Amino acid sequence: MTETGRRIVAVWAADCAERVLPLFEREAPEDDRARDAIVRTRAFARGELTAAGEIRRRFVAGRAAHAAVTPAGTAAARSAAQAAGVAHMGAHALGAAAYAARAVELAHPDDPEARADEVRWQLAQLSPDASAALRTLP
Repeated sequence: MTETGRRIVAVWAADCAERVLPLFEREAPEDDRARDAIVRTRAFARGELTAAGEIRRRFVAGRAAHAAVTPAGTAAARSAAQAAGVAHMGAHALGAAAYAARAVELAHPDDPEARADEVRWQLAQLSPDASAALRTLP
């Protein structure tokens, strides 16, 4: 995927991760690494940050997952980390969406439709340009 494509899908990845971010922040309110990853992902999408700089930082949010108390919080932090990884590789957008859907599923164990509902929301947010960029993945 081109850098332009990665910038386009970064918006969607950030949207997916931000939607579940409260699951992490309730458990680790003093830990801003996951939120920072989403902010940086959006800045990368706007062209304010370079891919090279973000590649070096992509693991920071992943380490935040260790601050989570529940599997849902861990998955939410990993969603943010995957969103941050889009600067490096566009396929990480799919990881951000998958971890977000998993976080919702884990947070709502009594709702068999929670994951599917989240995936439907994610697909509704996917812009035509982001969809086209994702179709370039092998």
